[in-house]
Amino acid sequence: MADKYSEQEREKSKKIGALASLWPFLRPYRVLLGLSIGALILTACVSLVLPLAVRRVVDGFETSAEALLDSYFFAALAIAGLLAVGTGLRYYFVTRLGERVVADIRKAVFDRVIGMSPTFYENIMTGEVLSRITTDTTLILSVIGSSVSIALRNALILVGGLAMLFFTSTKLTLMVMLIVPAVIVPIIVLGRRVRALSRENQDWIGQSSGTASETLSSVQTVQAFTHEAKSRASFADVTEKSYDAARRRIFTRAIMTVIVIALVFFGIVGVLWIGARDVRADLMTVGELVQFVIYAVMVAGGVAALSEIWSELQRAAGATERLVELLNAVDTVQDPAAPLALPKPVKGAITFDDVVFHYPARPGTAALNGVNLTVAPGETVALVGPSGAGKTTIIQLIQRFYDPDSGTITLDGMNLRDMARADFRTHIALVPQDPVIFAASARENIRFGRPDASDEQVEQAARAAAAHDFLTALPQGYDTYVGERGVMLSGGQKQRIAIARAILRDSPVLLLDEATSALDAESERAVQQAVETLSEGRTTLIVAHRLATVKKADRIIVFDAGQIIATGTHDDLVSQGGLYARLARLQFTDGLAAE
Repeated sequence: MADKYSEQEREKSKKIGALASLWPFLRPYRVLLGLSIGALILTACVSLVLPLAVRRVVDGFETSAEALLDSYFFAALAIAGLLAVGTGLRYYFVTRLGERVVADIRKAVFDRVIGMSPTFYENIMTGEVLSRITTDTTLILSVIGSSVSIALRNALILVGGLAMLFFTSTKLTLMVMLIVPAVIVPIIVLGRRVRALSRENQDWIGQSSGTASETLSSVQTVQAFTHEAKSRASFADVTEKSYDAARRRIFTRAIMTVIVIALVFFGIVGVLWIGARDVRADLMTVGELVQFVIYAVMVAGGVAALSEIWSELQRAAGATERLVELLNAVDTVQDPAAPLALPKPVKGAITFDDVVFHYPARPGTAALNGVNLTVAPGETVALVGPSGAGKTTIIQLIQRFYDPDSGTITLDGMNLRDMARADFRTHIALVPQDPVIFAASARENIRFGRPDASDEQVEQAARAAAAHDFLTALPQGYDTYVGERGVMLSGGQKQRIAIARAILRDSPVLLLDEATSALDAESERAVQQAVETLSEGRTTLIVAHRLATVKKADRIIVFDAGQIIATGTHDDLVSQGGLYARLARLQFTDGLAAE
């Protein structure tokens, strides 16, 4: 698989010890954990006492004391009732603990990945992350809420049962012990294979989720290019590989279960045959044999359960590793240990000092190469140039989605590396090239810019962005649900909502990345007027291919191949000739002729 977290990381899944990584999540709930263990020990002990009561009842048939026989039956009923209550308590405490811990893990993983810089998502698909948060945590839930408690209970019953077997009949127990090595060997050998296959299965499930997420989020493009068949085939291929890994895991586990249970019960039957002969020879009572049989079945059941649960624990160990990888992922962009505060009030002066930057995915090509740029507070600067020239990179570096390879970027004289990202980003409003619309109402999408804004402020921002008219025309007006990724809206409508969001944020720095590219002429004119009003007193950077958008900028910066090649006003740059003059001629002269 392409995901770097797959093949090489799978080799790390060597032992159950990976489950120790869950302890930090269990530690805050030590009381609940203690109650769970207490209920677990109670049910195990009561289970071990029950065969003693059964022995008394069986041997009691031979006594003439009716009252004594009745007391044995009542004791057996009391023990059974205690077992029922203990089992209920164990289920309640353990299941509640599992749900609580898994909820905390999901929150911790989401909290971690939501703050990761874009470099992280260049190496792992979003669907893969979602798979880990959902599928892997579900596995851990089954382990904490069920498998671990069952494993501990069966381990206690196994140890206690063996002790009681020795107490009942040493000779028969020693014969039972001869079976143990034959049972342990296949558990260890086949268990390793199950663990590796479990990790592989989870990786393919994650890959499958990533493929599905990517395809479904772009379903219109898929259908427009009649790519459905290939998408189906691609998803089917990944899903089949996941199934194949699961099939091999299930087969290996089934073989292990067959071997273990067969060895255990064949041995038990042989031992019981010898025990039956001892009863006939009056070497033990019928009650003692029944007691031994029950303990033997309990021990055998404990071994069989542990062999199955061992496989579940191995699957959970693999899932835990995958989640821990996300929790321990090192971000390429880090906040400083002691961040400095941005001076107030924020003026919005931006400086690039000899900045060199390569995108991690393209280390051989410089996105910016020795860029020096100073934007004064309140200045409107337009960035123009061909695609790939470095314009959008400037926008991304100002928000510190990436750090430059060399050089410094400052806001009001403060190096961005010296401040907490959340601190200075609150003073920046962005309108991206591809507007992001959330699956919520239009009102909430605009309010995303400032969550504490009133409805009136939201509507004022919409009016300024020329969005009010079309929003009021929607079925429920501003409260209309716009669908996932804003599928109910046109491209221009989505862009105007994104602009309204930026207007509502009311920040001293405004970044417009092709903010009017999807608008018709009338809407573009209205939005340009709104932007002009909005940019007054604010530092504004405008990235645009359509030069009509930038003609009124205080200054135009022309980029090409990651470098600044010209600076000036529209008229200055046209008179100088060069790249900008050529672009202007194409758009304003040839373009008009073509129309």
